[in-house]
Amino acid sequence: MAERYSSFNTSSTAWLLQRVTAAFLVVVLAFHFFQLHFVTHAYEIEFAGSQARMENVGYYLTMVLFLVTATFHGVNGIYNALVNQGIDGTQKRAVQVVLGVAGLLLVAQGIRVANTLAGF
Repeated sequence: MAERYSSFNTSSTAWLLQRVTAAFLVVVLAFHFFQLHFVTHAYEIEFAGSQARMENVGYYLTMVLFLVTATFHGVNGIYNALVNQGIDGTQKRAVQVVLGVAGLLLVAQGIRVANTLAGF
């Protein structure tokens, strides 16, 4: 039988954060789908409605936290999948830098869009 290998150390902060962000994302995705597919139907969504929702501080903070959490969860997941595939040394460091910069750029742009929609 093949031995199971995982780059996650179950006592590490990254391991815990991956699980916590997954649980948070399940809840926020449920809210998102309920809000934008049942309360407001997809064909009714307009830019003005998005602006109105983002002007609500609670909604704005939820969406920004959703952005940051999803970005961390995705970047951390990709990184650990690559580590599980066997990258190490210089490749591992390059992946850390590229994914870190990409994650920061994604969050920065997402916050810029959120701020614009919210009227900041």
